[in-house]
Amino acid sequence: MRAALVLLLAGLVVLSGGTASRAADAAKIALVIGNARYPDNELVLSDVANDAQDVAEELKRDGFVVDRQSNLTGDAMRQVLDRFYARIERGAVALIFFDGFAIQSNRQTYLLPVDAQIWTEPDVSRDGFSLDTILAEVNTRGAAIKIALIDASRRNPFERRFRRYSAGLAPAIAPNNSLVLYSAALGAVTASGKTDRSLFVSELLREMRAPNISAEQALTNTKNGVVAATNREQVPWLSSSLTTEFSFAGTVTRPPDNKAQARPDTQTQEPQRPACEVPQVAPAPTADELARDPVIADLSRKIAANANDLASRYKRGQVYAIKRAYALAMQDFDVVIRRAPRDGEALNNRCWTRAATGDLQGALADCNLALQVNPGLSDALDSRGLVNLKLGRTTEAIKDYTDAIQRNPRSSSSLFGRGVATRKSGGDGATDIAQAKSMNPDIAKEFAGYGVTECVP
Repeated sequence: MRAALVLLLAGLVVLSGGTASRAADAAKIALVIGNARYPDNELVLSDVANDAQDVAEELKRDGFVVDRQSNLTGDAMRQVLDRFYARIERGAVALIFFDGFAIQSNRQTYLLPVDAQIWTEPDVSRDGFSLDTILAEVNTRGAAIKIALIDASRRNPFERRFRRYSAGLAPAIAPNNSLVLYSAALGAVTASGKTDRSLFVSELLREMRAPNISAEQALTNTKNGVVAATNREQVPWLSSSLTTEFSFAGTVTRPPDNKAQARPDTQTQEPQRPACEVPQVAPAPTADELARDPVIADLSRKIAANANDLASRYKRGQVYAIKRAYALAMQDFDVVIRRAPRDGEALNNRCWTRAATGDLQGALADCNLALQVNPGLSDALDSRGLVNLKLGRTTEAIKDYTDAIQRNPRSSSSLFGRGVATRKSGGDGATDIAQAKSMNPDIAKEFAGYGVTECVP
């Protein structure tokens, strides 16, 4: 309730029958970055390595000079980007594709290296790489055409730490003559899963190989293909400011109406799913699995070296709680609150942990105190909404969730909770629940872990 870049810079062919200047004559440069192994994430992103390799090979077949990189730290990613900028010639066409984790902060999308240390929102701009800044630099270096393909609309462990859940990606502020495609809608994330390749990249590669269509049409077809394959549950975001026509696959003989080349955005009607499904909740990690977690191990070393390191103890409590090791989380939060009894964030996190374990009266007391300390703390309103929902106090839950949404409209947790509370009070709630699920496909599973489902007897 609280959670890539294959950077491709590519020269593409101008599709102008009477124009002497052709993009095919410009440099074709591609930087492909696939970040799969984030120590803070429980699982390796198994599709990233395969997708990055497939995209790099396709670009090479199309004549691109490809620099493919994987699992880059912040320092390495900075060096790779600098090397990439240095290779840009005036008039080149630049395409950026990133596969891994990205995060939204202050209305910008930041691409994350594997060693990003993010615990609070200000850490995002410190450790992440702004997509807007990357595109602006590519433009400054003289690239004529800029393309960014970002497969990073994933729920990540970093957002969960400061409760900006499922914020997804922000719109890119791109220079003129740019194409930007995200794997999911703005502010939305894709469903988590253990797959060898992503649907988004599979559709992208197929359309890049298609003859006789423009690059813009190829990306439009990619979007439509993902929409159709997921029955509109995943809707990629596409932005274009192109003034030059070009193609991935080569020179195009433009038909009288280029729209004829588009794959129709079909909305195949499938049998309607049951209105209410109780998701299966994975078991909590074992003690051995927790002991092997690199983030927990690092924080534990810091605490062992300095028993007064409350920041590390608070962070470890957060990680334990996210992993549903609630008893261990409570121990850490108890220590922090004993030494700092008016720490609103720690009180809120202990409230959330107590709510998940069923200590509802203790949770309510913690949330009330957190809101006394910081009346505008939206996360505490969200946590208290869960407490009231589990207590059966749906009117109070709806008010708490509504107040939280006013402060943080992108909280899938607050939207889902309000929808469930509305449904349990006799109302509909379907709009809130549907919006929450579009932002975070795993939100129902998350609530099921707290003992709350959208099902009403």
